[in-house]
Amino acid sequence: MESRSARDSIAIALLGAGSVGSNVAAQLLAGHDDLAARAGAQLKLVAVAVNDGKKARPELERAGVKVTTDAHALVTDPAIDIIIEVIGGIEPARTLILEALNSGKSVVTANKALLAQHGGELFEAAAKNNVDLYFEAAVAGAIPIIRPLRDSLAGDHVARVMGIVNGTTNFILSQMSNHGISFEAALKEAQSLGYAEADPSADVEGFDAAAKASILASLAFHSRVSGSDVYREGISEITADIVRIAAEMEHVVKLLAIAELTRDGKIAVRVHPALIPNTHPLAAVRDSFNAVFVEAEAAGELMFYGRGAGGAPTASAVLGDLVAVARHKIIGGLGPQESTYAEREIAPMGQTLTRYLIRLNVNDRPGVLASVANVFSSHSVSIQTVRQDGRGAQAELIVVTHTASDAALAQTVGGLRKLDTVRSVESVIRVEGGNF
Repeated sequence: MESRSARDSIAIALLGAGSVGSNVAAQLLAGHDDLAARAGAQLKLVAVAVNDGKKARPELERAGVKVTTDAHALVTDPAIDIIIEVIGGIEPARTLILEALNSGKSVVTANKALLAQHGGELFEAAAKNNVDLYFEAAVAGAIPIIRPLRDSLAGDHVARVMGIVNGTTNFILSQMSNHGISFEAALKEAQSLGYAEADPSADVEGFDAAAKASILASLAFHSRVSGSDVYREGISEITADIVRIAAEMEHVVKLLAIAELTRDGKIAVRVHPALIPNTHPLAAVRDSFNAVFVEAEAAGELMFYGRGAGGAPTASAVLGDLVAVARHKIIGGLGPQESTYAEREIAPMGQTLTRYLIRLNVNDRPGVLASVANVFSSHSVSIQTVRQDGRGAQAELIVVTHTASDAALAQTVGGLRKLDTVRSVESVIRVEGGNF
């Protein structure tokens, strides 16, 4: 590859001027001298592609930055070296990034949904054209997790990655835990503070976390994992009672993204709410913060914590990638490419080993516990603890299982629903880490 060490500047075009894009532009313009010293050349923002060409953008105009609605012209302009994509979504981002890569431009993106759905296609285009595709900002905002998995742990064997990777859901669950309020009330507060969108389904139903989980799994286990490979449940069914029961058992409820190797070497990747013990490091992650907990063979347990969303934190990660890619442009060479040598299979959710907490409304009469225990035994699921609350019409059993396959646990729940002595299965939630 041709060295560009003689050049004194790198031309950058930014696609998108929303919360993240405007912060990227502001940080680029304000910190150009420091960034130049770190990169080895001036990082010059020359153009920004926007949706609304009529909106005044005085800070860009004062800096002599071109503002245009023609993103296609920017990604194919031979005078531009690096494209930063912060539009989000699948299209037109996919088409624009492919055009940029095929035009010989390196790309920095924060687009987790696109990477989860079309990452393989994008990485292949980057490799074919000998350019970089960097995406630190796609998972957990400012938290550096992509590079540690891709670079720092390249000589180790990662066994498991478990994290809180969506700030909106973590804020909602924190409010429910701290104040004993309902999901609906916590969601309304999150929307009023700007943490949740008017349509919050991407967050609360786990789609955002699932996209990030697929990226983490791909990096950790050197295999291509798409968003459709991720088992997904959201938090909309979490009630104040579940949160209260968790607290009584010295646990908290979190929406977890989990990627792990099964005993037979397959990848199990899932997103769902779960109870974790108060003693676990992830239990202390509150409000809109994110954290990723990594278990590796030699390094042991590692945790990465910080702000997982927001314009400024995400822009920080984007600029970190930009400096790295600019260095490659200046001295020649490329950063790490996609690593899929392992080609591991994806394990179905039914094979995943986990534990359940099951809350039952039962008839308070002799033989109830025996009939319940018989259902567990018939599916080879062992009971760890049983707690009874109330009597008569209000009798309730709370059962926590030992580890079993998710399929066996689900079949157990189905069997419990058929018992005459069980009036209803009030709630079912998985349990991760620790012991009761």
